[in-house]
Amino acid sequence: MTQGIEPAEILRRYHAAINALDFDAIEAMFAADIVYSSGGIGGIVSGRDSVMAAFRAYFEQYPDQHAEDEAVETLSATMARSIWTLRATNAQTGTSYSRQGTETVTIDGSGKIVRVAVEG
Repeated sequence: MTQGIEPAEILRRYHAAINALDFDAIEAMFAADIVYSSGGIGGIVSGRDSVMAAFRAYFEQYPDQHAEDEAVETLSATMARSIWTLRATNAQTGTSYSRQGTETVTIDGSGKIVRVAVEG
């Protein structure tokens, strides 16, 4: 646990901020040196500013994305994983899609997210 908060709870809060498109809250959850790995934002992106720029570009393209967690679990004192389904519509083409995947987050001792690995 980090600062008395289970990693799974931090992951739930992070996903709630994403679904709300609350970029300020998302940014506040990330460590300055975060490493984010996801095909959705172009592979591996390092550093909070770069990750936030990638997020903003992604959500400009898919502004209605909504993800639902099917399961969220704490893996260790610093890691949590979710299994999710998301739905989104491409703002340029109008094409809708749905996909499933997993996301594993690693959290530092201060409760900041230092690593995100998305698969699917």
